[in-house]
Amino acid sequence: MDTFAQILRGAVAAGASDIHLKAGAPVVFRIQKELCPVEAPLPTDEWIETIIKTIAPPHLLQRLEAEREVDFAYHPEGMGRFRINVFQQRGHFVIALRVVRMQIRDFQELHLPPIVQKIAESSRGIVLITGAPGSGKSSTLAAILEHVNQRSRKHIVTLEDPIEYFFEDKLAIIEQREVGLDTATFATGLHNVLRQDPDVLVIGEMRGLDAVTTAVSAANVGTLVLTTLHTGDAARSIQRILDFYHSDEREHARQQLASTLGAVICQKLIRDTTGKVVPAVEILINNSGVAKLIESNRLDQLNATIELGSGEGMQTFDQALHDLVKSGQITPAEAMANAPSPDAFKMRLQGVVLADARRIINAREQSR
Repeated sequence: MDTFAQILRGAVAAGASDIHLKAGAPVVFRIQKELCPVEAPLPTDEWIETIIKTIAPPHLLQRLEAEREVDFAYHPEGMGRFRINVFQQRGHFVIALRVVRMQIRDFQELHLPPIVQKIAESSRGIVLITGAPGSGKSSTLAAILEHVNQRSRKHIVTLEDPIEYFFEDKLAIIEQREVGLDTATFATGLHNVLRQDPDVLVIGEMRGLDAVTTAVSAANVGTLVLTTLHTGDAARSIQRILDFYHSDEREHARQQLASTLGAVICQKLIRDTTGKVVPAVEILINNSGVAKLIESNRLDQLNATIELGSGEGMQTFDQALHDLVKSGQITPAEAMANAPSPDAFKMRLQGVVLADARRIINAREQSR
């Protein structure tokens, strides 16, 4: 365990976001999106299995034996907090650890657009925080919760697997429930959560139809619902929600989602000119135009609607990338590498925007 503790301390000191432990391979840290082998004894199967038995909660060891993979949180004294996934590959256990920053950063520290604060102050509706793994979703969710906690007398209930950030009651009352520890299953926790009188409900990850129907029901009675999805943009996030429904239920589902969706915040982390990372954030706000597109199943037109909705705080990934280039935070080459359509983004840099509706409009960013 001494070697394991030294690895964790080294990762925190190096600013790593992730640690990978695999038998017979070097210990690897992910630092600023790059995988970096570090000097440490090569892990063995016996060492990894000892670590797992030592740090995994007892109630999860049986599940690990049956399912060959499990998630949990680990909080060694004086080293911070880690989100851990144990899984098997080729018959051998592997450990992937995500370093969870104990300090909850605010919107400014996370470089999030101002509209995120307004979204956090919504009284109801479903807010989807989306992006690839490691894109900063958990940090954004934590910032939103802490903003509510500091400013509103509300009851916040979370359902997480596992709990990542710990919150202390300030103006709000916060109850954090971990699957397997505080509730037997995700489904059981969802079934009971609306009886717990939440003003704000956090569903750690939208995993299936039970989660969607709970979110819709909660939003319909005036609850703010915050949840995450592993999707790449706003349109795909909405389609993913609809895909949870059976085909014969989707027409009704579109009507429900159109009336209960509040916003979609979709993130990508982009390397800046200093070698660190900043978020490029797509923002969709559900207004009457967006609701009509969802109802009529015209999700292919959402990007153009977002493009033209900057007055309400909306922005596409291309707009976010363009602003980062203009402010000098990222290079044009980095923006091009991360743009959904490099050719369209190149046109944007030249002052012309080709919207999804195939209309060429003068780039409004030039007049900002």
